[in-house]
Amino acid sequence: MSRRISFAAFLAVAALGAGALTGCSLLPGAEPTESPSVTPTTAPAEGDLANDGEFNADGTAADNLDIFTSVMNTVWASDEKAQGRAYVDSLVEAGFDKSQMQVTEDLSTVQLAAESIMFSVKWGDECLVGQVGPDTGEPVAAVEDVVAGGVCLMGNTREIDW
Repeated sequence: MSRRISFAAFLAVAALGAGALTGCSLLPGAEPTESPSVTPTTAPAEGDLANDGEFNADGTAADNLDIFTSVMNTVWASDEKAQGRAYVDSLVEAGFDKSQMQVTEDLSTVQLAAESIMFSVKWGDECLVGQVGPDTGEPVAAVEDVVAGGVCLMGNTREIDW
């Protein structure tokens, strides 16, 4: 019986230690941050419009994560799932501001289908970020902080000029 208590105590200490390390960075001088709110999602069944949540123009990024995720899942379940424009257009249709969006390229630099596509909506000091693609597995949506330069996605993004 004492072994069970010792093992249970070990698990409790290990869980506390893992929780303490969750927000740490290995970079010297880096401030600990909270873990991002990542929502792994599953695509809806074909024909399911997945109309979860409602767009809330006066809400926060977190308040709009459900509708953002719903739109992402609906496009992911469609024939247009590999087209960044489809995510942008569907998010605009749901009420999001196109001028606050970014999207990565559909094709790689050697003109092959992108391994993943990322798209975002800047919402104040936060971003709704989605990632889909064959290398992503299931679609992922998260609320993240705006990064340096006041953008949501770093690196090369395509111009949203339509």
